[in-house]
Amino acid sequence: MTKPMLPIRLDNYKPLRELVFESLREAIINGDLKPGERLMEIQLAEELGVSRTPVREAIRKLELEGLVLMIPRKGAYVAKISMKDIAEVFEIRGALEGLAAGLAAERITDEELDDLERILVKIAESTDKDDVQAVIELDTVFHEKLYRASRNERLFQLVNNLREQIQRFRKTSLSQPGRLKFALEEHKKIVEAVALRDVELAQNLAYEHIESAENILMEAIRQSMD
Repeated sequence: MTKPMLPIRLDNYKPLRELVFESLREAIINGDLKPGERLMEIQLAEELGVSRTPVREAIRKLELEGLVLMIPRKGAYVAKISMKDIAEVFEIRGALEGLAAGLAAERITDEELDDLERILVKIAESTDKDDVQAVIELDTVFHEKLYRASRNERLFQLVNNLREQIQRFRKTSLSQPGRLKFALEEHKKIVEAVALRDVELAQNLAYEHIESAENILMEAIRQSMD
């Protein structure tokens, strides 16, 4: 393991298994646990200061999210992801994001619209500061609120799961020149369409937003391979 895990802080209201899961998930997304790296339960448990049980449960949950690959008789490994994998995820995600935005245009409340507008203001402030990490965190909240506004719990879970599978690449995508401001404008247009209750426009804009993100990410990965 390139970077040892930090011990779990127990001054938190969340169950221990959830804290372990979040810690491992963050390590994978941040690249502290590298693609293809084996996850050793005993070592992770020692570094996190917990027993093997919550580590084992966390690894199983990460497998369901597509972040971990279980290989029979060999163990658990941080999942590798190819450009084909990314393209497939974006293909499905674009369709689901469009559906979520369309349903939100039909079902969103005035309070939820106000929340989205407030998040956009914060994203704009972070964009002006070129704070990519803050934008990533705010963007996650923005999309989750939009999914919730669809009033379809299964759709919310599906789209969130797909986003998690490529979460580790989002910093690469948003760090590309001009991407932060362009993404902000895309978000504003989606919110405007939802506020107008224009289902078709909201669907199209959400789909185009995901397509744009895919194109930027793919180009960044290609450049890194050159």
